[in-house]
Amino acid sequence: MRPAVLAPVLASATLVTLLLSASVPAQTPPAPATDKPAVTPSTLSVDARLVNLPVVVRDKKGALVQSLTKDDFTLQVDGHPQVIRYFDKDTNLPLTLGLLVDTSASQRKVIDDERTASSSFLDQMLTTDKDKAFLIQFSRQVELLQDVTGSKPKLQAALKEIDTPVDPNASGVTPVGGNDPNSGNSGHRNDRAGTTLYDSLFLAADEILSKQKGRKALILLTDGDDRGSRESIASAIEAAQRADTIVYAIYFKGESDHSDFPHPGSGGRNGGGMGYPGGGGMGYPGGGYPGGGGGGRNGGGQRPSTESRPDGKKILTRITNETGGRLFEVSKKETTAQIYTEIAEELRAQYRLGYTPDQATSADGYHKIDLAFARPEDKKLQIQTREGYYTGK
Repeated sequence: MRPAVLAPVLASATLVTLLLSASVPAQTPPAPATDKPAVTPSTLSVDARLVNLPVVVRDKKGALVQSLTKDDFTLQVDGHPQVIRYFDKDTNLPLTLGLLVDTSASQRKVIDDERTASSSFLDQMLTTDKDKAFLIQFSRQVELLQDVTGSKPKLQAALKEIDTPVDPNASGVTPVGGNDPNSGNSGHRNDRAGTTLYDSLFLAADEILSKQKGRKALILLTDGDDRGSRESIASAIEAAQRADTIVYAIYFKGESDHSDFPHPGSGGRNGGGMGYPGGGGMGYPGGGYPGGGGGGRNGGGQRPSTESRPDGKKILTRITNETGGRLFEVSKKETTAQIYTEIAEELRAQYRLGYTPDQATSADGYHKIDLAFARPEDKKLQIQTREGYYTGK
């Protein structure tokens, strides 16, 4: 059975207000005479939001460096120096992992390998009862195969469901394109083109990871080609940054797919995707093509395009760079399983750096981070962290 779908949640930054006040006890003896003026008790309100940065450092040969302290770094936000208040290797913090698997036609040849490697990776990474994971697949639409759980059996069962054909006779199941009897759909979700990469990233971060505590990471298994998303690459990256989530990408170029865009009647296995059963895709109410599977948040449908195929590797490089992750490419020399091993090592070697923004860098909006080494001799090392963060709505 498929887990219950999620309702969208509007994520917002949390501001903590600290009130400092002074008062005089009723029976306090009189203070000695002084020439200083009396101090009027006051209330001070400060923004105590601690911003966390996951940081990975490598030497010039690519080896992980794990012997640094906070004194080895300098931090600026929007050009303003910041005090690093917290620094540690938080390998014991709970870890929430999200696997986002592209099941479009161009990726079909590697899905079996991805399924096997993902199974071993999850077994390796979920080492405590607080570690959790979830699984999403995306092609024409975003589908949540398994919500956040620490149950390895549930996750393994969900992995087996990746890219499985739809049985139109099953109770409560609507084939992809099943809303339109003239669509000619054979019951398999990939019979028509569509790769909602940006939607899957946005919704995984905004609806799921924004609610989680501790370390958070998303792993994209895709060729980086997006067709049909309601969200843009910028909004997807912003959602990941707001959720304090690192994004890793496992890139497989795949085969060129020049199929048409999905038919207006597309829906998920249950007539809808994650968030709106019987309606739109994950988290998207209303709108869309007439009689179709739903439209964007502002009522817009999928956007067919005559543009040439984008460079998926550049797209994934931008996503990973801006969220503090890294891009890997599947090849004969580096398999999906080997890439997962590298990601696991990196997640275990992260520093966690924390600071409280000062007044100049706490206004709503985007804030650019510049983390550097304090000593010139360390500048041969490479810092990997996110490029910025958001505050406010």
